[in-house]
Amino acid sequence: MRIEPSGQACGARVTGVDLSGDLPDALVADIRAAWLDHHVLAFPGQRMDDDALERFTLAFGGFGEDPFIAPIPGRKHIIAVERAANETSPIFAETFHSDWSFQARPPAGTCLLGIRIPPVGGDTLFANQHLALERLPDALRERVEGRRAIHSAQKAYAPDGFYGDNDAPDRSMTIRPSVEARQTQMHDFIRAHPETGRPGLFGCLGYIIGFDGMDEAEALPLLVELYRHQSHEDFQYRHRWEADMLVMWDNRSLLHAATGGYAGHHRLLHRTTIAAA
Repeated sequence: MRIEPSGQACGARVTGVDLSGDLPDALVADIRAAWLDHHVLAFPGQRMDDDALERFTLAFGGFGEDPFIAPIPGRKHIIAVERAANETSPIFAETFHSDWSFQARPPAGTCLLGIRIPPVGGDTLFANQHLALERLPDALRERVEGRRAIHSAQKAYAPDGFYGDNDAPDRSMTIRPSVEARQTQMHDFIRAHPETGRPGLFGCLGYIIGFDGMDEAEALPLLVELYRHQSHEDFQYRHRWEADMLVMWDNRSLLHAATGGYAGHHRLLHRTTIAAA
């Protein structure tokens, strides 16, 4: 296994491994160590089918729960992240977030397998939240130290949310808005990584709708200020996709966001989530 760091704020390219078959324990251990070190790993040239994608996910902790988006036919744990060539709906997941941070036990990671990749555009941005905390201005840190953030999917997946009942009718993905998206869950905004113990910021504006014990009038501008800091380009890695590339990232360390720029091209990736340890 060869690991080539991106040279950016996080991320590495991993070659010399075949993920299409059974995964020996030693290989899983080596990949996990690299994952915890670099936060996002890209494995190019992987001829993986859906069975292989599920085996890989199970090797790193099992399946997390994926609410509000229908799985692909015949599978319970694989989502198609898809956009048709002529689609006009807003780009899915174009703002920074940590996947499903509104759950009581948010997933440890996400796996995404490139199947049909446009020749241009469609990069994914990752923002290292350990670095974001390390460089958080003292005055801003004082305002969030010890605070619990209120997470909810309501702004995205409630019936009146961004992907709710009024979402664009030509969206390729099958999104299922629900009143259940209004539920809330609290997590420490500054928290230690469950495996490494390294402190970082967890979540951001979008899935975070406020702070426990703080008025909305104070919380919203604070969240906007934090979002600008958390997503700063100094903390980012820009990932460029290839067909047959598997990418895994650590939701406990990162925010991520999709980008567009591939109008007129079909884009398809299959996604699983890795359950919390």
